[in-house]
Amino acid sequence: MNFAFLRRSLLVAAAITLAGGAFAQAWNDQDTGALDVIYVPTPHGVVKRMLELAKVGPDDIHYDLGSGDGRIVIAAVKDFKAKKGVGIDLDPQRIREANDNLAKAGVGDRVTFLRQNIFETDFSEANVISLYLLSTLNLRLRPTILKMRPGTRIVTQSFSMADWDPEHKESVEFNENGYPGTRTVYLYIVPAQVEGKWTMADGAQTIALDLKQQFQRVSGIFVIGGKPVTIKDGKLTGVNFEFTVEVDGKPVKYEGKVEGNIITGTHWTAKKAS
Repeated sequence: MNFAFLRRSLLVAAAITLAGGAFAQAWNDQDTGALDVIYVPTPHGVVKRMLELAKVGPDDIHYDLGSGDGRIVIAAVKDFKAKKGVGIDLDPQRIREANDNLAKAGVGDRVTFLRQNIFETDFSEANVISLYLLSTLNLRLRPTILKMRPGTRIVTQSFSMADWDPEHKESVEFNENGYPGTRTVYLYIVPAQVEGKWTMADGAQTIALDLKQQFQRVSGIFVIGGKPVTIKDGKLTGVNFEFTVEVDGKPVKYEGKVEGNIITGTHWTAKKAS
């Protein structure tokens, strides 16, 4: 029995069952070099909604990791006016289709398709990324994604980022060439990194912060006048940081912007301990 073929067949069958379709990325079997995943295009209505949720616009560089026939990258540039789009795929047939579609799109040289392995590709210049991959592949990419610039938007189809909670999740209905269906779309925003000890100045008061971070969720201790107070509702949306503490029996909300080792609010600043 050809166990490599059987393993690939089971993987494809499981993916189709879970996703209600299949996905664009072609990736290599480590043993044989064969492409493991079949390709089914993303419905145009889902493409549009993915790019809407990511708020793609003229200042954006969009990468599609597993770009298939190129429709998401081309739409990002043609319909949403992204300044640059790059599609990555391993399947040479998909790259040919994508380039054929690009030739008809009239977007000049603002879109490029590369036949590369997504795990060996530098996509750090992107501030928007789209994915239609298995959850296991999303998790392999997640450490790299979390090191990207805070505020980078990640939009995934059908498969999530596991315990990294999305900023938004919705079911998108479509009818593609008479075939109706639904796909789930997830939006993630890369958070700034704030875990650690900070010294905060709020007017004449000096406050110690000891922050813990789990993706965009932040907890920890706020020490004012020698009294520790638990931080509540701490959240990062890209570089925007907010949290609430109870001072003298009243909730006080703090909002600021993270820039490296400095957080700046309207009437307060915090500096990270070296």
